[in-house]
Amino acid sequence: MVSDQVLYLPLSDLAKRIETKKLSPIELTESYLARSEKLGPRFGAYAKLLPDLALEQARKAEKEIRSGRYRGALHGMPYAAKDLLSVRGFPTTWGAKPYAKQSFPEDAAVIEHLNRAGAVLLGKAAMIELAGGMGYRFASASLTGPAKNPWNTDYWTCGSSSGSGAIMAAGLAAFTIGTETWGSIVCPSGFCGVSGLRPTFGRVSRFGAMALSYSMDKIGPICRTAEDCARVFAVIAGHDPRDRGTLPLDKAAFTYSPATEPRRGPLRIGSLTNAWKNVEANVAKTIAEAVRVLRKRFPGIKEARLPEGPYEAAGNVIIAVEGASAFGELIRSGRVAELDDPLGQINGYVNQSISGSDYVTALRIREILQKKMDDLFQQFDVLVAASLPVTACTLDTNLETGLDFPDPLGGIGNLCGLPALSVPCGFDSKNLPVGLQFVARAGDDLAAIQVARAYQQLTNWHLKHPRTV
Repeated sequence: MVSDQVLYLPLSDLAKRIETKKLSPIELTESYLARSEKLGPRFGAYAKLLPDLALEQARKAEKEIRSGRYRGALHGMPYAAKDLLSVRGFPTTWGAKPYAKQSFPEDAAVIEHLNRAGAVLLGKAAMIELAGGMGYRFASASLTGPAKNPWNTDYWTCGSSSGSGAIMAAGLAAFTIGTETWGSIVCPSGFCGVSGLRPTFGRVSRFGAMALSYSMDKIGPICRTAEDCARVFAVIAGHDPRDRGTLPLDKAAFTYSPATEPRRGPLRIGSLTNAWKNVEANVAKTIAEAVRVLRKRFPGIKEARLPEGPYEAAGNVIIAVEGASAFGELIRSGRVAELDDPLGQINGYVNQSISGSDYVTALRIREILQKKMDDLFQQFDVLVAASLPVTACTLDTNLETGLDFPDPLGGIGNLCGLPALSVPCGFDSKNLPVGLQFVARAGDDLAAIQVARAYQQLTNWHLKHPRTV
């Protein structure tokens, strides 16, 4: 079996070993499966492991690589996919009891892309029910129970890609796929001390994925490093006529190689002063140190401010209305009462009462905000801030009161479809990870990747992992 030390290596390092035939995809898959079977239940990480499928794909990959048909960095690479992405013939539960036996006759577009790249699907990652689409108060709002943080199992991983964060922090896969409508990639990455990319809206097809908010849902990788995120993103990005929300061919596609990163002028970095109203002292100190380190590569960092306005409220209205539409049948049938969380059982009815006028007003506010952010990105290429103003909360926290704070950056970033990449940058006094995020103009995912990668070249926080795992 492969050692735990190897299982925690960045995807890029594993790929080199596989390409040079120093590491067997079968052996790597067997090792991740054994570790996942042993530790996955401890962290509530998986909705379902798929060992037979994984080994079948690993054998195919190994045969191809041995015969000289190496497909690229993801060939033979074991991963987990959030359980709102359909995998043909297997359950796709959306983390919710009403859909516990649901399956689909075709793969999601992201799964198709990863299959073509020769990646190996270990299983479906646990998630918050309906990706939090009906709202929730507790970390336990999932068909599989709460996902526990490998850094300290008394703490949460954050939702809704809760299992994806646990899997990466515990070293149970080489990479995972998560989704974000508002915070569901950035937050688990921050709480779990891993790297996660929320791509520009429309660069990754959502065909075969559960719909929550048609104009805000995004799919992206959660990995060990920023470079790993770029490599996975390059595989899953692209136009798809089956998802009318995807961007045109020339704007959706993404290619990446560190050796051929385009040479561009010095990136202009803005350190946000109003991303969060209140920041925990430990987090603020860690972020200040991270910005100091970043200045070694980007000495021209200046302070920046987000535009102020009712942007969080507008984002909440859009998600509520679009979510009520997406889950209309569940609400009308009364089966919404089967959801685990009490808030989720009633929130759909509240959301259905929001007026069309309020929804249209929220869309108009979004247009104003997009213009303001375009103006801000005339001055800066990348904005930097804490991923969250706090570190992980305990499993029993009432999220409505204990994790309730203004989130202008999350609201603005998701309303405008901006790419963001969260990376680990240190720990608080409880040895819980602190996250640093880089946000770029829509379509300029590479800028966020470049700055995050530069930061990781200057630090080693991304190489840390829980000692107790």
